[in-house]
Amino acid sequence: MKQDKHSADCGGKPPIRFWLPLGLFLAFVVYLLWAEHRVHFVQFLPFLILLACPMMHLFMHGGHGRHGKGGDET
Repeated sequence: MKQDKHSADCGGKPPIRFWLPLGLFLAFVVYLLWAEHRVHFVQFLPFLILLACPMMHLFMHGGHGRHGKGGDET
């Protein structure tokens, strides 16, 4: 049975020659999006801040259904 030399060399992880171009490409895309669409992002910023409130409630408090289920229930 023949083993794949590539997966044995890098332990199953993609090599740096994969991550470096991908990271540079993503940085370039983010820069272009910021440079061309900054006005659109800034106009929706208050809504993103308001959206953060329910997201923090869901992810930090564990959602609804667990409030008040402590020791003394009547």
